Amino acid sequence: MKLSDGIEQAIHSVSMLATLPSGDVLSAAALAEFHGVSTSYLLKHLQALSRAGILATIPGPKGGYHLARPPENITLLDITLAVEGTEPAFRCREIRRNGPNPPPDSFFTAPCQINAAMLRAERLYRAELAKTTIAALLAQVERDDDGTIAARGCAFLEANARHTKPRTQ
Repeated sequence: MKLSDGIEQAIHSVSMLATLPSGDVLSAAALAEFHGVSTSYLLKHLQALSRAGILATIPGPKGGYHLARPPENITLLDITLAVEGTEPAFRCREIRRNGPNPPPDSFFTAPCQINAAMLRAERLYRAELAKTTIAALLAQVERDDDGTIAARGCAFLEANARHTKPRTQ
């Protein structure tokens, strides 16, 4: 199965937004710059994440994106479905009915075994994605980081985060 590049970009963007202080936002351009990706392509996925209720936006020239819910309540499945859609990856076209001598209609009362196997695999795949939250991923990164990743992210956020309300001490 091949997922679009938008999945990786979306997961990394949501992860970065999860580290923002309350009241701060990041622009699509800043997120794209940090990840070295196209702003217009990333924007398409940020909008899909907003429609799915994963991100919220502050409009205007000083606006940007922030999480719409806590990172503990955002799973990889949520992000994948927002970006890729809810349709299964495998779509049976019943090609058994094609060709010069197809079986009789009575043969097609149940899904073919290939379709059934692919749907079982997809259910397992989605269940695994549903178990993994952004908060859990960030905790893993924090455990594995020697400080390099945190310093890089903090420096970028300090330079690019937009404050929508005064910070409290």
